[in-house]
Amino acid sequence: MSRLHEKLSAILTICQQMNSVRDLGALLDLVAREAARLLEADRASIFLLDREKMELWSKVALGSDEIIRFDARKGIAGAAALTGKIVNVSDAYNDSRFNQSIDNQTGYRTRSLLAVPLQNLIDGEVVGAFEVLNKKRGSFDAEDEEVLKSLAAQSAVAIQTARSIGDLTKENASLWREVEGQFARHRIVGNSPKIQAILQLIERIRDSSVNVLISGESGTGKDLVAKALHYSSLRSRRPFVALNCAALPESLVESELFGIEKGVATGVNPRMGQFQAADGGTLFLDEIGDLSLAAQAKILRVLEAKVVDRVGGRTSIPVDVRVLTASNKDLDAEIKKGNFREDLYYRLKVLHIHMPALREIREDIPLLANHFLAECCRDLGKQFDLSPSLLRRMMQSDWPGNVRQLQNQIKSLVACARKRVIGEEDLPERIPDMRASESRPAPSPAASLKSAVEDLERQMIAETLHATGNNQQKTAKALGLSRQGLINKLKRYRLNSSGTRLSGAAS
Repeated sequence: MSRLHEKLSAILTICQQMNSVRDLGALLDLVAREAARLLEADRASIFLLDREKMELWSKVALGSDEIIRFDARKGIAGAAALTGKIVNVSDAYNDSRFNQSIDNQTGYRTRSLLAVPLQNLIDGEVVGAFEVLNKKRGSFDAEDEEVLKSLAAQSAVAIQTARSIGDLTKENASLWREVEGQFARHRIVGNSPKIQAILQLIERIRDSSVNVLISGESGTGKDLVAKALHYSSLRSRRPFVALNCAALPESLVESELFGIEKGVATGVNPRMGQFQAADGGTLFLDEIGDLSLAAQAKILRVLEAKVVDRVGGRTSIPVDVRVLTASNKDLDAEIKKGNFREDLYYRLKVLHIHMPALREIREDIPLLANHFLAECCRDLGKQFDLSPSLLRRMMQSDWPGNVRQLQNQIKSLVACARKRVIGEEDLPERIPDMRASESRPAPSPAASLKSAVEDLERQMIAETLHATGNNQQKTAKALGLSRQGLINKLKRYRLNSSGTRLSGAAS
């Protein structure tokens, strides 16, 4: 086999290696290294052409860590890229095309030089130049030209593929983050000002990694806020680890959070803690107020030192974790009682998000109820609707279990439904804490049915207007009316736009 055939065979081996590399930097490094070895050159460089700026730039120059960028209209590599022809120079400093400023910049001394264009085989476009410097014995010959030309052709294809994959990967990562972020945020349902303010805050801090404390009663959706914060953030492709501190026995808190080494006790195997499992991502500690003061102190150390110590371990393990916490307790009150560390509280509460109780956002109840209904229908492959009277009844309830209680109530209604439209009569049990039943006096036996219905309708309109911030469109939708129908009833009952009875109206 001739020397040329041996080198062409070596190029095939290099091509197989190139096919397994998808990172552009790693690919250029591989090709430059193999080219220098194959052509017995001192150094190899791959320059990519930026036609808009008319510049060549080198991400990799073997033997140098520099990234070089220069005018493509100057220098021998530029001549190869712009003319599409091979340039072979045995004495660089005596060639007028040679750009000595590159040597001046890098401190390197070029003697001989061979440059071939990098040409896209699909459309023939020149995308750069492949250059080898300083033949170790003699000058570059015609055989070297053929070898470098073949290697350049294969390299151009691999570089274009790597660039396309890189662009696609970035695009997919951006799209994934956007879709996942939108999905996470859209799990928080509500048009009320309080819910919209929370969603806007999540959007504003999406590129931040600050710790956030989420407060609110049980069942208000604090875990959804934590997920929305994570999946909207720059950490969205890294782990999201959630831990309910209230469910942890005191004896297991430390090993669960920080991990444990083998041999601490008989039969104990090494285990990674949740801080380490969330490295690079987000750790959500729910019910943080239930942790002991000893556990709180150790969490504070992790936040300050950014390292964890496993139980029985001798070396600290560095971690990069964003910590989100939630509590249904009043942590300010817990601090005063001595049950929660004030220094930890301020570490965790860089930003504070409070989830409102469902009774504070009654205008969102119809939207939430229909959202949960749609989920149930999708799971069952069936179709149901909620009657306006049932939605009105739901808006009048105080829902001590908040959104979680509402969700479970919808599941129960769907499970027991006997017809497509679910009404009040389908309730398996009375919705507790009916605000209307507590605040509304029972009609006297002498009262007519008509007047009792009118009193009920008048009060429901007034309450719904108040709940929706006097928004007539939302009020009409919640009551199952058209907007004109609502306006007609306001006139009929002599109510103003806020639901207050006009002076002189009969009682």
